[in-house]
Amino acid sequence: MSATLKEFLEACESLSTLRIIVTSSAGVLEVRSKLQKLFYAELPKGKYANMHAEDFEFHLNMDEIQQVKFETGEAKRGNFTTYAIRLLDKQNQPALSLFLQWGKPGEYEPGQVETWHSLREKYGEAWEPVPVESL
Repeated sequence: MSATLKEFLEACESLSTLRIIVTSSAGVLEVRSKLQKLFYAELPKGKYANMHAEDFEFHLNMDEIQQVKFETGEAKRGNFTTYAIRLLDKQNQPALSLFLQWGKPGEYEPGQVETWHSLREKYGEAWEPVPVESL
């Protein structure tokens, strides 16, 4: 698939409510939100995707993302399938994870799983974004 991360993130807006996870060596931050109203900025450190929500701000250096992977798994609590998108950095580590968010365990929003599968079919199970030339 030949697409930019900007195009992909905008396509992810259709996934509805997500659990957005950022992990560092010392902590994990998780927030439930929709990816929406993204805006972009080019800074000396790179090209950023940004989002301002009521309770948090989101800033992703798109230049640091080398690969995007779609993954399914088994829930840690409960017996149901989880659906994730991992944005991997230059060390092949998750810089950002986007999980479909459920209400009751295993109950996703209408059309959410189908949209995830559609994006995976379009982009592939794993793909490398082409660089964003200009914002």
